[in-house]
Amino acid sequence: MSPVLDTASVPPRDREEVVRDAVWESVVRIDIEHHLPPDDLAVHIGLDTVGPIGVCSARATALTIQRTPRLAREDIEPAVFLGLQVTGTSVVVQNDREALLKPGDFALYDTSAPYTLLFNEGVDQHFLRFPRAALALPERSLRDVTAVALDSDNPLARLASSYFRQLAISEELHRGRPAEAVVEPSVELVRAVVAAQVGREDLARGPLAETLGLRITHYMRAHLADPDLSAARIAAAHGISVRHLYTVLARSGISLGDWIRTHRLAECKRELATPQGRHKTIAAIGRSWGFADATHFSKVFKQAYDISPREWRDHNRPHPSA
Repeated sequence: MSPVLDTASVPPRDREEVVRDAVWESVVRIDIEHHLPPDDLAVHIGLDTVGPIGVCSARATALTIQRTPRLAREDIEPAVFLGLQVTGTSVVVQNDREALLKPGDFALYDTSAPYTLLFNEGVDQHFLRFPRAALALPERSLRDVTAVALDSDNPLARLASSYFRQLAISEELHRGRPAEAVVEPSVELVRAVVAAQVGREDLARGPLAETLGLRITHYMRAHLADPDLSAARIAAAHGISVRHLYTVLARSGISLGDWIRTHRLAECKRELATPQGRHKTIAAIGRSWGFADATHFSKVFKQAYDISPREWRDHNRPHPSA
């Protein structure tokens, strides 16, 4: 995660204003009251995104954050924050409730309503920002779960705590295919935690069914290089029958075998053109993307691209300068 703000390099007289502007621009519009004088306050913020999910990791000296009624009313893109406590404690206040967070606990809060965050011991949290529309939670259910300490007493919250901590700190999950693969599971995990907390199993069932096709294609992308990727394995991973798997894919116009072969060939084509690919045999590249037979790989590659793997690699070899 790239740092976006470190007050160590900011003159003390400017620190409060710089912190406020950075948070307003990059995270959310809030009022910040620092408990220490400017010479002693310290703030370090790292910011990233995972698709539509914002990820902010913050460490700071003691402060209080308020989302005032006016700021809440002005919100044109409501979001739900998941605040995950790393060390120390903090308090989340919203909808006439208070949640004391200890390390590993997290709480949800909604930007469309006022809230207060108390960090009397300093800040050490990961903040994950979900578009409220993406979560698609009923108003009553969201209200009932905000400012509630979600801790190890809730087994799904225990799982979510570990999952979202890894999502926040693992930069390799913030880019490319890994990022594409984790967006839907992240949204559904939040929904599942809320469903378990408020006793509404239907909150999880509906969206899970609606997003099954998307989750299947994300799974196939994530496991594209696995030689044993098959209809049976994909179906088992999603708790459905092979017949239902083919039905879901057909609705999206996907033929399973063609989809896997096409995407594997595309990865082989990409790798053959890289400097790293020039140091591997063509057969090894094919095997790394599920093509066990080198002759078959060369044949289907040429059928797909009208050029052999070797010709394609040679075509992308850098030419020596004159």
